Amino acid sequence: MTEAARSAGSAWDADTAVEQLYAAHYASLVRLAVLLVGERAAAEDVVQDCFVAMHGRWRRLREPDKALAYLRQSVVNRSRSVLRHRGVERRHAPTLATDAGALVTDPAEDGVRRDAVLSALGRLPSRQREVLVLRYYLDLDEAGIAAELGISRGAVKSHASRGAATLRRHLDRDGGTPSATPEDRP
Repeated sequence: MTEAARSAGSAWDADTAVEQLYAAHYASLVRLAVLLVGERAAAEDVVQDCFVAMHGRWRRLREPDKALAYLRQSVVNRSRSVLRHRGVERRHAPTLATDAGALVTDPAEDGVRRDAVLSALGRLPSRQREVLVLRYYLDLDEAGIAAELGISRGAVKSHASRGAATLRRHLDRDGGTPSATPEDRP
C-alpha cells in the first residue's frame, strides 16, 4: 500500500470516527461546557474546537477507544481557557457593557432556579466548579473525576465538599433555592 493510500485511509477513519462521536456526544459535551463557561454560544465554540482538534490529531491518538474521555478533557481545558480569557478581558476592559438583554424579567420558576444555580456555579473557583459539574452532570465517581482532571481522589473529595458548601451559601444568600444544590439531589 502506498503512503498516499495509507494517508487517505487514515483520513477516512478520522472522518468517520469524529462524525460518529459528534452525532453521539455533541449535545452532552455542549451541556458540559455550558455548565463550565455559563453561556451556550461560548460552549458551542469550545466543543466545536475540540472536535476540530481531535480530527486533526486522530492519527496520533494512542487509544482511539478513549476518544470520548479525550474530548471531555479537551472541553474542560478549553473551558478553562475561555474563563481565563474572560478574566483578562474584565481586568483590561472594565468599561465593557454587561449583557442586560440576557436578563429575563419574568422567568418561570425553573428558569429562576437554573439561573441561580448557573450564577452560583460561575462564582466558584474553577476546580470546584469542574468537580461538581463532572460529578453531578456527568455522574462520574471520584476515580473518574480524578482521572479526567488529573488530580487525586482526595483532592476530588476536598473540592467537591468545599464547592457544594460554597454553592449552598451562594444560593442561600442570593435567594436561590437550596434544593437546587447538587448534594440535595437523590
